[in-house]
Amino acid sequence: MTLSHDVAGTGPAVLLLHSTVCDRRMWDPQVPALVGAGYRVVRCDFRGFGASPMPDRPYNNAEDVVALLDELGIERAAVIASSGGGRVGLEIAARWPDRVTSLGLLCTALAGHEPTAELDAFGDREDALIEAGDIAGATDLNVDAWVGPEADASVREQVRVMQRNAFDVQIAAEEEFGQIKVEPDLSAIKAPALLVSGDHDFADFRQIAVHLTGVLADARHLELPWAGHLPNLERPDEVNGILVDFLRETHAAG
Repeated sequence: MTLSHDVAGTGPAVLLLHSTVCDRRMWDPQVPALVGAGYRVVRCDFRGFGASPMPDRPYNNAEDVVALLDELGIERAAVIASSGGGRVGLEIAARWPDRVTSLGLLCTALAGHEPTAELDAFGDREDALIEAGDIAGATDLNVDAWVGPEADASVREQVRVMQRNAFDVQIAAEEEFGQIKVEPDLSAIKAPALLVSGDHDFADFRQIAVHLTGVLADARHLELPWAGHLPNLERPDEVNGILVDFLRETHAAG
């Protein structure tokens, strides 16, 4: 199954990977800016998110995304990824290092990270609401947890719609197939990386950014004092400038 996706613009390819609180619509504010800067922008929905249905067999998100790039004839791309999408981006950059020119990670997750008590408590509360059948409550919990103070009501509603859609698609599945997990060797990553964290996010994501800055061969950490977990939606114009500048340094258009 090909992941649901869209492509816009011409030039060097930039792949956008969404947070698992959202789907590819989270990048709506970034697509025009990246296309205007001279890039071919590809964004997709992981299985069970957005318009991509649940899988009918065990699967691996990174392999799904690489298969999509193959289908589109894209040999090399910059990867911009958010949260859970960052975990996928890291796996792609580690397993196929020659295909990733640069790696921009916004509040990225990391395979093997030991969650803080605060993040564990959030997960326990989410599980309890879902088990009780309170999907609306679980959705509101996610919006409150992941959307930072700079976001307006329209952004909060956009995240609510995306998260509720993910819950509905995943809960409706007749059979659940697990992901094929791979522990990537991060030392294999060649791409220069920008690691962005937000001061209003869970402490875990700053910890991950600091850790990766010390692990990856070419990485720098940028902490945004105003940001929550989804800075590209909270202050899109500012984040667009950060991303375009990073791409111009590492993945020149034209």
